[in-house]
Amino acid sequence: MLIALPACQSSPNSLYQQVGEQAGLEKLVDAFINQIGKDDVVFAYFKQTNVSHFRAGFIAHMCDVLDGPCTYEGDSMAQIHTGMQINEHDFNHTVDLLIAAMSETGIAHPIQNKILARLAPMRAQIIKI
Repeated sequence: MLIALPACQSSPNSLYQQVGEQAGLEKLVDAFINQIGKDDVVFAYFKQTNVSHFRAGFIAHMCDVLDGPCTYEGDSMAQIHTGMQINEHDFNHTVDLLIAAMSETGIAHPIQNKILARLAPMRAQIIKI
């Protein structure tokens, strides 16, 4: 007999669960924000950003992307990054900061690769140069 999970729960063994659910996701996003804050190159893209707004939006976005109990209803990646003129080097460097944050928070490399695979299709919406 199969039991359907309510829509508000994440699926068993989802990436959301594997990162530690809400607490783990918040820890990851906080580590990522700290990585950005310490980086002269990437911080330039965020210097006018409302950090608490970014944090809440990125947590919701990642929760949705990782099959958590969230539905991201914010702007698209294209809308968010319009006018930022992000080049490939800086995009890749930001990914490196995310990887560092994942390592810092104890996310295993196979899980990191799965997360990056989920985010990779958004690359074309972000790089503008």
